Amino acid sequence: MSPYKQPVSVLVVLHTVKLDVLLLERAAHPGYWQSVTGSREGQEALAATARREVLEETGFDTALYELRDWQLNHRYEIFPHWRQRYAPGITENVEHVFSLALPERLSPRIAAAEHRDWIWMPWQAAAARCFSWSNRDAILALPQRQSAQALTPSGPMP
Repeated sequence: MSPYKQPVSVLVVLHTVKLDVLLLERAAHPGYWQSVTGSREGQEALAATARREVLEETGFDTALYELRDWQLNHRYEIFPHWRQRYAPGITENVEHVFSLALPERLSPRIAAAEHRDWIWMPWQAAAARCFSWSNRDAILALPQRQSAQALTPSGPMP
């Protein structure tokens, strides 16, 4: 197994039906607020990466709620201060967007090594607090995504 992270990751926006969004503050970077994120391990499916990261970072079991794959990804430059996590020469990451709809504001069980705090916020305020443009844009797209989803019958991902 490689000591390096894969340059393939997930972003999972956790939200309520009222569009309140859960943000986590990074332990190593106070003031950096984000949704659940993480890199793919081995050849796991991206939905499996999303499920694993949500469980690791919040304690929430995605099987109990509605996980949606947005079929959307972003390629972006990895911040210089995080490049040592990747193999030499890797400068870009491809992030795949998911969301997890929760029935209400639930209290996460965060891992202190990764996050120092959490907060639920209305979607507009949450988008403004995110340090990542892709996270901000995903949160800003939530109302439209939720409206479109209401018109499409579906269930939880397999």
